[in-house]
Amino acid sequence: MSIYLRLIWAYLKIGLFGFGGGYAMLSLVQSEVVKNGWISNQMFTDIVAISQMTPGPIGINSATYIGYVSTGNVWGSLIATFVVVLPPYLLTLLASHYITNHQDNAIIKGAFMGLRPVVVGLIASAALLLMNQDNFGSATTHQVISIIICIASFCVVFFTKIHPIMVIILAGIAGYFIF
Repeated sequence: MSIYLRLIWAYLKIGLFGFGGGYAMLSLVQSEVVKNGWISNQMFTDIVAISQMTPGPIGINSATYIGYVSTGNVWGSLIATFVVVLPPYLLTLLASHYITNHQDNAIIKGAFMGLRPVVVGLIASAALLLMNQDNFGSATTHQVISIIICIASFCVVFFTKIHPIMVIILAGIAGYFIF
């Protein structure tokens, strides 16, 4: 099967079943792209970091990059980006029409109540997925410093009004000097 068909199939699955946004779909993206041998776990971790710092949704940014890396050309980027966006776009069009007409329906309300904790769980899964040796290192000192940076970043974002972009910049500077 050609690389383009495999790319379409992988990103069609990601687009159809990647509920909850980019972070929630990270484990599915990693499973598909690493399993196919398009990138390594280390490269996936780097793509997630870069996708967080660049404008746009993480799922689309990573699809664009992985499409390029897997095929070696812009067509792969365009195909992966288009295919990952198409299913949610079509499903949103259909769902918005239905939900607007039936927003007071107890079944619709119940479905949304059931989906909320699932999305939180998927995002938590993404956080755990990124807590790996590629991000935290293998040497004890490296792990401790990485965990301290992780906890400090969380606390700064959660307990202060400092913008997350500033935290990313400061963490990058800290990492440059520490490592």
